[in-house]
Amino acid sequence: MNFRGNLLSIIGTALGTAALIMLGGCTIAIQPPTSQPPAAENKASDKPVALAEAALSPTKQVKSPPVISLKEPVHGIYVSGYAAGSTKAMMRLRELARKTEINAMVIDIKDDYGLLTYASNIKLANKLGTDNRPIIAEPRKLINELHKDGIYVIGRQVVFKDALLAGKVPDWAIHEKSGKVWRDAKRKAWINPYRTEVWKYNVAIAREAASLGFDEIQFDYVRFPANSARTEAKLDYRQKEGSKSEAIRRFLQLASRQLHKEGVKVSADVFGLVTSSPDDMGIGQSWRAVASEVDSISPMVYPSHYSQGMYGIAKPDLSPYEVIHKAMTDASARNRYLLQEGIKPATIRPWLQSFTASWLHPHMEYGEREVREQIRAAHQAGVEEYLLWSPRCVYPLSSQSALSRS
Repeated sequence: MNFRGNLLSIIGTALGTAALIMLGGCTIAIQPPTSQPPAAENKASDKPVALAEAALSPTKQVKSPPVISLKEPVHGIYVSGYAAGSTKAMMRLRELARKTEINAMVIDIKDDYGLLTYASNIKLANKLGTDNRPIIAEPRKLINELHKDGIYVIGRQVVFKDALLAGKVPDWAIHEKSGKVWRDAKRKAWINPYRTEVWKYNVAIAREAASLGFDEIQFDYVRFPANSARTEAKLDYRQKEGSKSEAIRRFLQLASRQLHKEGVKVSADVFGLVTSSPDDMGIGQSWRAVASEVDSISPMVYPSHYSQGMYGIAKPDLSPYEVIHKAMTDASARNRYLLQEGIKPATIRPWLQSFTASWLHPHMEYGEREVREQIRAAHQAGVEEYLLWSPRCVYPLSSQSALSRS
């Protein structure tokens, strides 16, 4: 059940009244939107890895190839690093795109352990060994082939959930006040989102990915871990400056400025309830902070991840249309608030469910009908773009003619 890590375990009632959500063991009260805008523990290293600017630059400069610009809305699918590195899997997915309305692929470039999926020229990545298992042998060739198919190629980069980097440079990890590195329920360390060195490291990776031909970089896990108030009281973020949401906003602002210079767009994934929550839910993800800094925002609105009664829906997994329509209606309202303030908001591009939540009782098999119900709901709420998530990279879509009938 590890979809996108520890996504949302949601408890509560409809957002017509107050609701509760469970984030990583933390129960948080969510008020309805108002009319207003909305191993052994490592000790901190005394001598962290020395970082010169050169360590965050490729060892050789490579001119970026031309990027592709879609004239129609993005309709994409997730492609894991393993699938991207498999000739057989890519043949299957490229054929799916040729037969359907799919015109974009989101490909892993840095996973949620911290490993790069390609061989890097960044000196720090080489030194730390974060690129020592490149599962995509020829990323530039792969992207060129997808571009020939007319596919818009997005690189998915996990940012602050990076146990590998936290282990290599423990000074950059989140610490407890006792001095030891903090670990989540799965014993994984997280990187401290306040550390600007981490921002620069991730921006360097994103810029390198842009040089390989990616049309867009999508930041995932661009947030703080979801903790209870009790756990938060034990933590020491050290170089803390500003609120959590301000730290996330400043990182995205830095990344966007650098990547826009490369002619590459920027997007970010957020929890599904960011569309409806009036605050950052303790993880630094507020709609305003993210949507004001990136080109596209992707709330992960999987119906299976909402609790019974959420949005007034008895069993959300059994009601994909209703869940998506409500979430996208709230998201669209958030964007209207930003526009009224003179802020150009990000394009809404939700992650939709293309998997079956077999751990739920009862649950529904998600096939083409359920996927297209979500697409239809988004469309009727004014949202034209979408991404489909399947951890196995299996998407039950038939020909594009089925879209016009849905």
